[in-house]
Amino acid sequence: MTKATKRERFKPFELVGIAALLGLFTGMTVLMASRDLILSATWFGLTFIITVVVLAMFVLAAKPNKNELLDIEEQNAHEAH
Repeated sequence: MTKATKRERFKPFELVGIAALLGLFTGMTVLMASRDLILSATWFGLTFIITVVVLAMFVLAAKPNKNELLDIEEQNAHEAH
């Protein structure tokens, strides 16, 4: 069985990091505009959750290329034996 590459292992963390950065940006923008910490935290949370869901939908919608399909077939064949 082949080991996952470093890029494959850290892909979920990259997506959560992107969502956190977008949430932080939105939260800081709301904080600077309103000076309300509760409102800022709410917008941070909403933006984070919405971004995670949207990114997950994009990842699920992505079609694997030839190499990925071959790898999936090899793993399925290996597990069947």
